[in-house]
Amino acid sequence: MSANRFDFEALFDEDYLYFYEPLLTPERTERNVDLICRLLNLEAGMAVLDLACGHGRIANQLAKGGCNVTGLDATALFLDKARQDAATSSVEVEYIQGDMRSLPWSDHFDCIINWFTAFGYFDDDENRLVLAEAYRALKTEGKLLIDIQNLYRIIKDFHPTFITERDGNFMIDTNRYDISTGRTYNERIIIRDGQIRRINFFVRHFTFTELRDWLCQPGFRQVEGYGHDGEPFALDSRRMIVVATK
Repeated sequence: MSANRFDFEALFDEDYLYFYEPLLTPERTERNVDLICRLLNLEAGMAVLDLACGHGRIANQLAKGGCNVTGLDATALFLDKARQDAATSSVEVEYIQGDMRSLPWSDHFDCIINWFTAFGYFDDDENRLVLAEAYRALKTEGKLLIDIQNLYRIIKDFHPTFITERDGNFMIDTNRYDISTGRTYNERIIIRDGQIRRINFFVRHFTFTELRDWLCQPGFRQVEGYGHDGEPFALDSRRMIVVATK
């Protein structure tokens, strides 16, 4: 497995949408959005940024609830699908292709959402920059919500290989956790329609206290941790959801 490689364009493509579609059901999206609204006390008319919005499943649902939503992502394919789904649902979302390390806003949003392990894709300096950019883009009293995997759960239930099958096609993930970097390094093998390709990527993981300290550095004054359904964060929580207030 090649260390320190992240094949962004190869990872976030049509195959990604194909294999994750059965997992990201409308019912799951509804539960996710309900939780987001509850943790952030979202109300109609609030300005919300979905940071690394992907194909818009969260952003479009938030727009249905009356929020003024902007979605930013680096992948044009995902944004095209997000716009198509927004049009089908008759909602308005401003979708922008961009880099989460360089946001074009200051003091603009009531809330920023970073959902489904979309943080930790860069080196530590650039990961910190993502948090600083989010801080700058928020209004005073604004909130940043980050949803990532729970490192304690990863270590406790570590599986070096995951296999996902759909219609006779396979996505095989082989990963290792590097304690010196706090990253999982992954080689993904896609076998689809008789074609085989390999993708390398990594994700930086955090304890709650580490991410809390990172968030305090740019100026967030309060950081709270929750589990996957909004319960207080615990060792065995399936996810770690962090809400930071500016």
